[in-house]
Amino acid sequence: MEYQLWLSIVAVLATVDKSRNARCDFADDNIVSVYYWSVIHDRPVRWACKPKNWPLHLRRRPLPSESTMSRRLRSRSVQKLLNALEERIVAPPEPGLFWIIDGKPLPISGCSKDRQAGYGRAANCKAKGYKVHAIVDTSGAVAAWRVAPMNVDERVMAQRMLRTASIQGYVVADSNYDSNKLHEVCQTRDQLQLVTRRRYGSEHGTGHRKQTGGRLRSIELVENPMPAFAEQMLHDRGDIERRFAHLTNWGGGLTCLPPWVRTHRRVHRWVQAKLVLTALKRQLSITTCVA
Repeated sequence: MEYQLWLSIVAVLATVDKSRNARCDFADDNIVSVYYWSVIHDRPVRWACKPKNWPLHLRRRPLPSESTMSRRLRSRSVQKLLNALEERIVAPPEPGLFWIIDGKPLPISGCSKDRQAGYGRAANCKAKGYKVHAIVDTSGAVAAWRVAPMNVDERVMAQRMLRTASIQGYVVADSNYDSNKLHEVCQTRDQLQLVTRRRYGSEHGTGHRKQTGGRLRSIELVENPMPAFAEQMLHDRGDIERRFAHLTNWGGGLTCLPPWVRTHRRVHRWVQAKLVLTALKRQLSITTCVA
């Protein structure tokens, strides 16, 4: 399964436009393919730089050193290629009208010295680490995603994603996302409506502050005498939990952040690769068991 996924990555890389640098011993697509070999096997990059960890028929080809991989993965051309690969595989194939937004915690050890990690709210507890914020559709396609420290408010990250995501229609979220600022962002985008339950319950009023039109429409959708349409959307919001589960419940998935994936730059790159591999696995209908 790992080799099949890697061959699929190589095949997609062959179709993506990439820059050429004659001064480099290894092309950008070679750097990316070696990196994905390590991610597929949940190993550090230096593990993939050793010929003994490759199939027999691939051991004779030259491999970049660990220092070369570290330097080239930070280069603009390789980052551009990684983003192009993500857009080709993960992005929605066609525009939809129903989107779900939520966050998934990525806790790390409390003893970690990662200064960029935050200490905040995880799943029914407090934890140190990062959090993946994503906008997905019911098929699992990801329209936008961000990685932030655990202590960054989900509503703040939602505002950043909704300002740039190429989506329209309804965005459904839990009551934690009920915010006038977030509704205002959706209102400025036009043809985008956020639907949530009120954060403090329907028995509370809206207060004396001015409410955005988007929040008033959301309240009307959810709390009108015939709320079947909104109730169905809020019920379907649970699909994002299954999508996060599909991201983690297979060998090679995003089960946790390994000890060598620390600082925001490495975490973002690792999560990006796992999103690509999960989407590719789904597209190829590859079945596997959790390692």
